[in-house]
This record gives sequence, C-alpha cells and structure tokens, in this order.
Amino acid sequence: MHRDPAELVHAAADGDRSAWEELESRFGPHMWAVARACGLSPADAADVVQGAWLRLLQHLESLKDPARVGGWLTTTVRREALLLLRKDRPRVFSAEVVEEPDPAAAVLETDGRQLLWKSVSALHEPCRTLLQLVAIDLGSRQTAMRLGLPMGSVGPTRARCLERLRTLISAQETAP
Repeated sequence: MHRDPAELVHAAADGDRSAWEELESRFGPHMWAVARACGLSPADAADVVQGAWLRLLQHLESLKDPARVGGWLTTTVRREALLLLRKDRPRVFSAEVVEEPDPAAAVLETDGRQLLWKSVSALHEPCRTLLQLVAIDLGSRQTAMRLGLPMGSVGPTRARCLERLRTLISAQETAP
C-alpha cells in the first residue's frame, strides 16, 4: 500500500522508520538522477543527495506543503548541486570574451528533461524504477538486486523499457 507523501512526511517526523524508508525508495532514484543531470560525479552526487536528505530531516516538521515533498527534494538537490559546482569552479580571469548560453536552447533543454522525466514517471513498474536506476548509473548487479530480477535480465528489460519510453515520448511529441 502506497501512502501519500504528506502522510509519509508526518509519520517520518513522528519517528516512523518505515515512512522514512518509503520516502527514500520513492524519491531517492529521482534525486540521484537530478544530481547526475547537473553534471556531478558519482561521489559529488552522493554528497548532494545525502545533503538533501539531511535538509529534509531538519525541516520535516516545518515543510509548508508536505504533499509536495518530492518537488521540495528535487529543488533542494538542484540547489545543493549548483552550490557545489559554483564552489568547485575555479575563478579564471581573462580578457577572453565568454559567450553567454542561448536562453532558447536552455528552455528547450529544460522542456526536454521535463518531458523525459514525466514520461518515465508514467511508465509501469519495473520500467519506471529501472530507468531511474539506469540514470543514476547504479550498475546491473545492484539494479537486479534492487528490482528482484535475475542478473541476465536487466539488459533485455532495460531495452524493452527504453523502447516503451521512446514510444511514449514520440506519442506525446506528435500529439496536438
């Protein structure tokens, strides 16, 4: 039985370990995908995701809208990743002119990512979780263990899931 996010947040705030574990399993893979999509290494992504979980723990009782904890976690991961990237980026002073990124391209890229993750979320299990685990580069052995699949079936299952995702995205792109 899936509990709604607000119920999970309240239960976790009351010390219910199973509620916390359900929050982790429901939102963790997406948090990893967001961190990796920001261009972080696996180690930096782990730090950012762990930091976001820590922030949630600190704010469990004060979230304005516990039902939107997934969005809160996504935003927190993105902010933590950007802070880390800014901190690690060396400051270089040069007379070179730096081209600004194209705002239209940035909007299209963001729209594309949103369409991708919306489409992944629309898939049935095990495809939804499998593709989230692939996005965080978990590895075939760990993916198989996490999903309860035989080791040799991860690749073929991934191929079928990617084909379903392509079909779904194609249908959404051609819809009026």
